[in-house]
Amino acid sequence: MEKHQASTPPARLILRDPVHFLAFGFGSGLSPKAPGTAGTLAAVPLVYFALALPFWAYVLLTLVIIIAGVWICDNSSKRLGVHDHPGIVWDEIAGLFITLLAAPAGLIWLAVGFVLFRFFDILKPWPIGWLDRQVGGGLGIMLDDVLAGIYALICLQLLALLLI
Repeated sequence: MEKHQASTPPARLILRDPVHFLAFGFGSGLSPKAPGTAGTLAAVPLVYFALALPFWAYVLLTLVIIIAGVWICDNSSKRLGVHDHPGIVWDEIAGLFITLLAAPAGLIWLAVGFVLFRFFDILKPWPIGWLDRQVGGGLGIMLDDVLAGIYALICLQLLALLLI
């Protein structure tokens, strides 16, 4: 059996266990190719509908997603016996929520935010990559995507200032 397949938990485990189900982005993290991108895609409809909320509610929801994510990712990771398993994508969901905080209305901005977040999440510019290697547990799993979301948020806001 291939190494990646051996470390991939069975779908029935992920889909039946509430913690794994959330950590794996409602099952999107089971994608055999680019689970981080699949997890971010799973966040798109959630963010789209959340953007209709009042700003304070969107911020509160984002904070809940981040704080709960530390526990969710830590718990799932420990139970799987793999720190930051590639299928754990709750952190990508949080990152996209951060990216689109106060984003201009429109699907184009959602798409641009998606691309910016994936760019920073994959590239991991300093200090994201360094922190990713230094911080363990659920906080470590979440922290690199929170920072990638902040970098993407800043870029998206600057882009909006220039174009609107």
